[in-house]
Amino acid sequence: MRIIDAHSSPQRPRRLRAALTLAVALTGALASLAGLFAFATPASAAAPRFTFAVIANTMHSSADEATTQRLIEAISREREVSFIVYNGNLKGPKEACRDTLYERRQALLETSRPPLFFIPGQHDWADCGTAEAGGFDPVERLDLLRQTLFADATSMGQNPIALTRESEVSRFRPFRENVRWQAGDIVFVGLNAPSPNNHYLTAGGRNGEFEDRVVANAFWLEHAGEYAKRRDARAVVVFIQGDPDPERYERPDRFAWLRFAHSPRRDGFLEFKRSLVKLAQIFHGPVLVIHCNDEHTSGGFVIDQPLRNDKGMLVTNLTRVALAPHDRLNQWIQIEAELGRKPPFRVSVRDVPKQMPMPAAQPVLPREEPAASMPAVPALGPASELPPLLQTPGEPQLDQQPRIPADQGGGAYGPALSAPPAAPGTPGASSGVPGMPASSVQSGP
Repeated sequence: MRIIDAHSSPQRPRRLRAALTLAVALTGALASLAGLFAFATPASAAAPRFTFAVIANTMHSSADEATTQRLIEAISREREVSFIVYNGNLKGPKEACRDTLYERRQALLETSRPPLFFIPGQHDWADCGTAEAGGFDPVERLDLLRQTLFADATSMGQNPIALTRESEVSRFRPFRENVRWQAGDIVFVGLNAPSPNNHYLTAGGRNGEFEDRVVANAFWLEHAGEYAKRRDARAVVVFIQGDPDPERYERPDRFAWLRFAHSPRRDGFLEFKRSLVKLAQIFHGPVLVIHCNDEHTSGGFVIDQPLRNDKGMLVTNLTRVALAPHDRLNQWIQIEAELGRKPPFRVSVRDVPKQMPMPAAQPVLPREEPAASMPAVPALGPASELPPLLQTPGEPQLDQQPRIPADQGGGAYGPALSAPPAAPGTPGASSGVPGMPASSVQSGP
């Protein structure tokens, strides 16, 4: 057998060098492609992340306007904040519901650099019939808000974004305050459901304003659930100002007409809570309900899962956050949404920097004239042509299927919220509560 030495062939080195050069080139190209895919895959697979801020009930008098503007300015300086939600009560209970007051407060909210969404609250219209608020007609004041603060098809702020109003549906044309917008893979809904007791009136006659608004709110929640399903949304967030007392639920009583005892106080949020149950059945992802807390908490907020359906079973994919910051003028609630994480939301309390100066004084407006509005009158009117929201007792509840909790074999999401961990002594941050059980109550820091 003949052995050939590679060094003895004059063409062998050139072939080896060419082969080695090609191999190196291919290796470099493959390494570059591998590096490209290794870099691109996590970025493309990463879930969207954004942050929004919630404030409410900050202005009780004209003295609070400058401080509220500083609060909004402090939030605007946070680069990660995508938008602000002012969750009700841009005026105090003892301030007269005059046009000029609404104009001044609207101009203040418009100074926000991020988009700002305003949700109407108790003092904004429902309490305007009191003597302290000027003895206005609440329904007439609500109509004024609809024509002014809710006139545009965009949010407030210096950089507004588009939104959808329920008034675009011809059947619900008056309800401009009910809105929907989308950020990332989350659908946000704002509803008019104020304290106390959702403006349910106990006077005789038809409670027309309440009854029509209940139907409109139920439709808008159901529509939001269907919209979120079509858009493959990963969560739904609902804002209202009033405290719906979700721990309280009333089961349908088929034989209520046989009882002659005095009935308990009517729950004005009953239909709203049943609509939330239906929303959680339509949309199987996390549903988050954010509202103001009528009772102050030391931590600034409460996180829990208190809502039950007509069967008394826990609604496991619905979580609520009750807001009650300790210092309403110098704190805001910040919620971080990262849908690739479990739980997908984190809540914290943020403080306005102490060294942040007060804004320049606003120009003094002329002295307000006495109220020249319609006097308060009962909300009476013709019978509504809208169909009843709830089925009458005795009818089968076809769409009220209970959601079985996880510990009973159901597909539960667990709490949609957690609070981020923070080092002891860190200002403006809340403590983390990973894996909070469905029946627990999480307070703020």
